[in-house]
Amino acid sequence: MAEIIRMPKMSDTMEEGIISSWLKKVGDKVNSGDILAEVETDKATMELESYDDGILLHIGVKNGESVPVNDVIAIIGEKGENIKEILKEEETKEEETKEEETITIPEINDISKDKRLKASPLAKKIAEEKGINLTNIKGSGDGGRIIKKDIEENTEIISTQNSTNIILPKTIGEESFDEVPISQMRKTISKRLSESKFSSPHFYITMEINMDNCIEGRKKINETSEVKISFNDIIIKATAVALRKHPMINSSYLEDKLRTNHHIHIGVAVAVKDGLLVPIIKFADNKSLSHISLEVKNLANKAKNKNLQPSDWEGNTFTISNLGMFGIDEFTAIINPNDSCILAVGGIKNTPIIKNGEIVPGNLMKVTLSCDHRIVDGASGSAFLQTLKELIEDPIKILV
Repeated sequence: MAEIIRMPKMSDTMEEGIISSWLKKVGDKVNSGDILAEVETDKATMELESYDDGILLHIGVKNGESVPVNDVIAIIGEKGENIKEILKEEETKEEETKEEETITIPEINDISKDKRLKASPLAKKIAEEKGINLTNIKGSGDGGRIIKKDIEENTEIISTQNSTNIILPKTIGEESFDEVPISQMRKTISKRLSESKFSSPHFYITMEINMDNCIEGRKKINETSEVKISFNDIIIKATAVALRKHPMINSSYLEDKLRTNHHIHIGVAVAVKDGLLVPIIKFADNKSLSHISLEVKNLANKAKNKNLQPSDWEGNTFTISNLGMFGIDEFTAIINPNDSCILAVGGIKNTPIIKNGEIVPGNLMKVTLSCDHRIVDGASGSAFLQTLKELIEDPIKILV
């Protein structure tokens, strides 16, 4: 008996997928476990596996086309089965469950579809005498024909100092743009962050951190470490240690209940071509700096190559977004659902500071904590930042 293959829901946020490429063609024998196609989801390109044996009788979606979750994309069955009846039955089911909406759009007369220039003889004569380019003028006559009135309304006469009249077209440029389909990733980012921004009452607190000791400490660590440690790695570790001391910052608002997470899974925002992915460093408080560094590099490469799997991005309890490497001094970030906070990290800036009553050169970094006011108040958010500041300014504490 023929089996209908539908677009599966490959992540918790996926609403539709794009068939990147079919690895089987109609008529091929398929065994359970064979990969039928590669599917681009909102977060990664994943493999579509067959759970049935048989012949691939039908492919309903071309390469590059998007398909809503649960829509029919293929049929597997025995050779000779009547797939037309199956598809017809499926269409009938869809029609019974879908509301019919008829939208009538009046047809707009677009003369650009007709490559021939339409103009009245008088309009052509005036244009020739005055040196007017008719291709820049939109006609209001029958079928988009340009008439005398159109020339008068679409040109202006400029008088020069010697009383010579010059006719110039009113339009000296042409509006143009490019449009490309919005990627699945960008759609999901837009939806999830819009929901977060409007459903979570955000407030923001910013603190300056003196990075002098951190810079020196990182330099010493990298003199002996086999793995190069970045400032971001130190921030992740320090954040994890601070979260252990401030559990409310590591919590989630779940409609009818408040969840305080005992584990610490830190999402690290990674910029990719189509938007932003947030792979997770799980149990970050229990990992060494070198472990965190290697894991961040590995996840970042997987994100950029679209090789992340659901286990790489699901389950965050806190998120860090660092734009310091892009020269950004300070910014605010939108909370990543279902976190209660997100930390926005700016760049390290060489700045004059007062030390022991004297003005000396220093290195400051600004961090901004975006908080969900349903869970976190100003006092608890500030206490967390104060702990984070102490840890980063004296990084030996995060190694204990």
